[in-house]
Order: sequence, then C-alpha cells, then structure tokens
Amino acid sequence: MVMKRKPVSLALQGGGAFGAYTWGALDRILEDERIEVAAVSGSSAGAMCAVVLADGFHQGGAEGARAKLRQFWEGVARAGHANPYRRTPMMAFLNAFTPNWAQENYMALWADLASRLASPYDFNPLNINPLREVLEELVDFKCVRACKDIQLFIGATNVETGRIRIFNTHELTADHVMASACLPQIFKAVEIDGVPYWDGGYTGNPALFPLFTVERTRDIVIVQINPLERSGAPRTAPDITARVNEINFNASLLAELRAIEFVGRLVDEERLPHERYRKMLVHNVSEGAALSPLGLGADLNTDLSFFETLFAVGRKAADDWFANHADALGHHSTVDLGAMFRAAPAPDESQPLR
Repeated sequence: MVMKRKPVSLALQGGGAFGAYTWGALDRILEDERIEVAAVSGSSAGAMCAVVLADGFHQGGAEGARAKLRQFWEGVARAGHANPYRRTPMMAFLNAFTPNWAQENYMALWADLASRLASPYDFNPLNINPLREVLEELVDFKCVRACKDIQLFIGATNVETGRIRIFNTHELTADHVMASACLPQIFKAVEIDGVPYWDGGYTGNPALFPLFTVERTRDIVIVQINPLERSGAPRTAPDITARVNEINFNASLLAELRAIEFVGRLVDEERLPHERYRKMLVHNVSEGAALSPLGLGADLNTDLSFFETLFAVGRKAADDWFANHADALGHHSTVDLGAMFRAAPAPDESQPLR
C-alpha cells in the first residue's frame, strides 16, 4: 500500500554560509517519503535554497531537488576560490552573520573595514556579486516559474517604505532572489520595476504569513539558523555584533510566531470563527548548540569542507526532528508557543475580545 504523504510548508531563514545547514536539512526532508513539500518561504540564503529546490524538483522530483542543491553549494564553494577581488564580496556576504571570520583573514578584514567606512557604491562600483553568477549559471528560472507542485514566497525589503515585499513563483527571476539577499553594506540595492530592495531578512526571516494561504496544509516547518536564545551577555566586540545580528534577524520571526500563538489561542477559545481563521501548526528544525561554535574563526567559510560540515549538522537536525515529531504533522504544533510567549497570563487577557 502506498503511504499518503503529509503536505508541509517550509520556512527557510537566511544566514549567509549557514545556508549550507539549510541545505542539509532540506536534503533529509526531501528524502523522507512521509511528507510532501507544498510551499517554501525564504529570505536571503533561504531564498536561494528555495529557488534551487524548485528548479531541481520541476526537472527531477525530490531526487532532482537534492542533486541541484548539492550542485549549487558546490558551485558557491568553487566561486569562493576565485581571484581575491571577486572573492571578497562573496566572503563578506557568506560571513555577515559571524563577524569573527575577519580576525584571521587579511582579505576578510579588509572587506569588513570597507563595509564600515564606505558604501558599496564606493568600494564595489561594478556591483560584483559572484553569488549572482553562480545562481544564473545553475538555476533555470523558467523551470522555477513553471514549478506547479511547490509554491514559492521570496521576501525582500522595500528600501523606501521599510516594508516586506513577497515575490511569488510565477514572477521569480535572479533579480528577485538577489534582492532578497542584498546586504546593503556589501551590495547596491537591487531595483525591480524602479523600486530598490534590500535583504528580506530585515523584515521577514523568513516570512510566515504567506504560508497561511496554502490551503493544502496548516503545518509550517521552520528551518532556523539564528538561535533565539544564548546564555550570558557577550563581552567581545565580534560576539556583541553577532548577537545583535541574531536578535535583529529573529525579530520579525518572533513577531509572527507571537501572532500565530495569539490567533491559535483565540480559535481554541472559540473567540474567533473557525470558518475565517485557521490555527497554524508550527515546527522547528534547529540546532543552535551545534551551530554556535562553527562561527568562530570561520575563515574557511567558502570551503566545501565547511559547507559539508554544516550540511551534516542540518541533516542530523532534520533526522532528529523526524524521529521525535513526524507523527505530529497535521495534528498539533511541536513548538510550544504558549511557553515561549506567555510565562504568565497578561492582566488584560481575561477581557472579552472587542
């Protein structure tokens, strides 16, 4: 008897080189015959993984997606060994979330200082971006746009309004993905239809709200790179910067999770009509403890060996999640949002909804 697959939506965080962790998690998810990927929301490196997955899936199903993801990250590693002038923007982007990378690498230190003292309009006037070259070489965007099995939602930040813009499957090009991955300290804003965009992680890392409209499933599986919690206060400048980045790039995710918890609670209490609101089920594939030390001295962040290390961590995290939580899909969340946001009831929560 053929087992019916459970549809899920995936939400992929951005995180530079740590996107290779997402690659590993996706490899394990695509391998599992119990689930079906119905939709993917992603920003920055998560957006890149999303379009690569869709391209491969359209051409060769789950195995095609797994092969294409490997091809992409191997391509990123090759580009990381290009000449220094082209390599520096690549390294700066891949290591933007782990500032300790600059301490042991001269070219990396130069890039870090340049991004603080000058704009990319000054030190990168040609807007060289090896990541775009890899993306355009390996991803067939006609296949991405033609992929009917998986809905894509790619987030970018409108520079002028500060609001998130979601680009859907049928409109995606390399421009949309590079807009989603545009760190303004390193690259010029990406203009689409005359509107400048920066990294989607500032306003949705990743955006969850587009997944509310996916009718086939209520399950959202977040592949999270940036840890929500760290014990103690950082003391060194790089560690402080790293933690500030983590807090900033998790802020929008926490806000959406809080909204999901609030709506779900009101639905359970029958204070919101079931016919208009759905209770979303939230799951999280994360491995903060294993990822944390990998940011130290990460001057090898463009090496395939480093990506393979992250890949293995991501695969194991997804494998552990399946072992512990796969049966919950379609039934209940495996993230306790109530515990996350409501250690004690707020004074006004007993008041009727107006």
